Amino acid sequence: MTEFWLISAPGEKTCQQTWDKMMVATTRTNNLSTNHKFNIPDLKVGTLDVLVGLSDELAKLDSFVESVVKKVAQYMADVLEDSRDKVQENLLANGVDLVTYITRFQWDMAKYPIKQSLKNISEIVSKQVTQIDNDLKARASAYNNLKGNLQNLERKNTLIKVLPHLGYADWQKTYETLAEMVVPRSTNLLFEDNDSGLFSVTLFRKAIDDFRHKARENKFTVRDFQYNEEEMKADKEEMTRLSTDKKKQFGPLVRWLKVNFSEAFIAWIHIKALRVFVESVLRYGLPVNFQAMLLQPNKKTMKKLREVLNDLYKHLDSSAAAIIDSAMDIPGLNLSQQEYYPYVYYKIDCNLLDFKV
Repeated sequence: MTEFWLISAPGEKTCQQTWDKMMVATTRTNNLSTNHKFNIPDLKVGTLDVLVGLSDELAKLDSFVESVVKKVAQYMADVLEDSRDKVQENLLANGVDLVTYITRFQWDMAKYPIKQSLKNISEIVSKQVTQIDNDLKARASAYNNLKGNLQNLERKNTLIKVLPHLGYADWQKTYETLAEMVVPRSTNLLFEDNDSGLFSVTLFRKAIDDFRHKARENKFTVRDFQYNEEEMKADKEEMTRLSTDKKKQFGPLVRWLKVNFSEAFIAWIHIKALRVFVESVLRYGLPVNFQAMLLQPNKKTMKKLREVLNDLYKHLDSSAAAIIDSAMDIPGLNLSQQEYYPYVYYKIDCNLLDFKV
């Protein structure tokens, strides 16, 4: 499972008691999840008005940063092309895999100084990730143009994929009989790639239309071809140049993607931490006294885990508990974006690619 639930509950006599109670409920008797303490430093609280406004801003920033993280990850997969199985090993945060980074999360004091206000910290993240997003667009555009120009030239020089390899024998047996006035034994293999080949054939001009029609009936593709040695030579030189440029850009681009994926992912998890802090203060009040906890649910027991957490924390917000109880009685109801529980809750999904590697 790459899904995590980042939750918080108010400290009882101590925050350790809150942690112990959650551990007993979710692991010691029923193995519903693997749990970790999630360390959030003593951040500056500020005023209630600022916290309320910041809560909405952080929700939008969370969505934006997540989208950039996914864009960088997906573009990494696009650039690696045939090496997509190596994508995951390049998607690291601070040099470690994503699950390790999240489960051992430590606030980065150098990047996000806790003496700054919460609003300032969120603005630092926003500027940083906006810059990554803009840089990605520029780099992707330049590389995609180069790649596209090379592909167009390769297609042009392939001329046309007349026959799949499996069709060679049929062509050799058939082409002389497709029309009158086909020169016997005049076909030659001019070009082939991994999938198909281009054959020439010689015939009298007046037989061309009949030959083309009969060839189509036999599922052979026929095209006129004008041989131009100078043009083909120029295209070959351009292909060599573009291919060399692509290879030169590949290494630096992959390195940039690795570094900036890490930066964006780290920023995203810090935004999650900020949201937990702000929401916990708004819900549980001052002085700041809550335990943030990271749960990795077991896939088969997710529903049971949600029920156990609801029972454990329903005293915190009876209205939320009532909504959840009624929702559990309606099969197929999905609370989706409106998910609200008696405890603070945010989901983190580390599956950032839209394909399985």
